[in-house]
Amino acid sequence: MTGRFAGKTAIVTGASRGIGLAVAERLVADGAKVVITARKQDALDEAVAGLGGPEHALGLAGHAADADHQAEVVERAVAAFGSADLLVNNTGINPVYGPLAGLDLDVARKIFEVNCLSALSWVQQVHRAWMSGHGGAVVNVSSVAGIQTAPGIGFYGASKAMLIHLTQELAVELGPDVRVNAVAPAVVKTKFATKLYEGREAEVAAAYPLKRLGVPEDIGSVVAFLLSEDAAWITGQLLVVDGGATLVGGA
Repeated sequence: MTGRFAGKTAIVTGASRGIGLAVAERLVADGAKVVITARKQDALDEAVAGLGGPEHALGLAGHAADADHQAEVVERAVAAFGSADLLVNNTGINPVYGPLAGLDLDVARKIFEVNCLSALSWVQQVHRAWMSGHGGAVVNVSSVAGIQTAPGIGFYGASKAMLIHLTQELAVELGPDVRVNAVAPAVVKTKFATKLYEGREAEVAAAYPLKRLGVPEDIGSVVAFLLSEDAAWITGQLLVVDGGATLVGGA
């Protein structure tokens, strides 16, 4: 443990598994208390146990885009651990695959609501309740699909592009006391991304200069850096974490 987040409390959305859980694990290892969210309480309870129990973590189930759930999470974070210093907007959905010309617009609205609007709402909630008076740091989890074309997941990519722009706007508006940055992973070996590599991992990884796909810990360490004082003069930036994939036109 480095202790660089000692006395800090982090809220991490979509954190019962995958990237979100890896972020929470890294933050706890570095001294933070964490409040994690996801849709299923049983999965959160298991994650909390793995994080060291209620002394270190609290899990609250709900829908990421539900403003009442967001407000409760922030309130409980402050009540349980005394602050809400750090926010990681990790929740994202991509329920469809196919061309934009045939995209169900109701599905598109849901993607926008969860991937973009809810991230903004989480920032508003945390800022109103804590960061406006005490400062803090935010990291939004975007995607390389937000910086290049992504056939088949085009609207997901568009939503992640908007999240990048929201990151930049918030960084300008909330400075100097609150820093806001984003990360853009390529394919990371999680349940969410299974369809992008399942049954052909070696083939997909061969196109990456580092010759492997990402693992959740690759993203967790970078998010922790951006939240830490090691990144004290960084705001409004997108850090691509992709094993070099975008250098050669891959995703």
